[in-house]
Amino acid sequence: DLHLDRLDAATRELFGTTLDRERVRGYLRHAIADARDLSLRVSVFSRAFDREHPANAVEPDVLITASEPRRVSLAPLRVKSFAYARDAAAIKHIGTFPLFHYRRLAQQAGYDDALFADATGRISEGSIWNIGFVEAQGVIWPNAPQLAGTGMQLLQAGLARAGVASVTRAIHLHELGNYRAAFFSNAAVPVRPIASVDERSFEVDDQVFAMLTRCYESNPLQNP
Repeated sequence: DLHLDRLDAATRELFGTTLDRERVRGYLRHAIADARDLSLRVSVFSRAFDREHPANAVEPDVLITASEPRRVSLAPLRVKSFAYARDAAAIKHIGTFPLFHYRRLAQQAGYDDALFADATGRISEGSIWNIGFVEAQGVIWPNAPQLAGTGMQLLQAGLARAGVASVTRAIHLHELGNYRAAFFSNAAVPVRPIASVDERSFEVDDQVFAMLTRCYESNPLQNP
């Protein structure tokens, strides 16, 4: 439901109309009819969109892309910070060129991925992932504009059920020494340790990451 909620909210904001959820669910059920393991992507666009009159409400079209699930490493990541913020950060959209450009620059510099912060060093999000930090009191999330990823939201719900404190506040690069651990989170990989941000190293505590994983996995599975 979180994916559909996000698609519907973005459809309202970008196209001035609602998304037919049952239509989308029907497409998803059709895509998985042969019961194979698949990774599905839902893209909403509109062939009726008029770039001369973008304020007009238009009916949305839906594209379902099916692919084989990717094997993703869970090895701790070393990330490099960049001064950058996504346009319309609260919306998941296809403007991904800068995200992979900065990831490429990070890898060319010997890191694994890119982390974004504003000109003051306030952290927002990674290239295609959210970031969380662990301190003695619980889990801290950045409050800068970012995409509210479904992995992050499910993890927050699991933390709440487990009674683990989970708060959102400003986090700056210069204060990363205050945090014990850091982690990557997105829909494909809900919890992955971050070994370092720039020159700041973090503890990779198996017990901490096992707790985070249990909190995520406490969410019930859903069918389309």
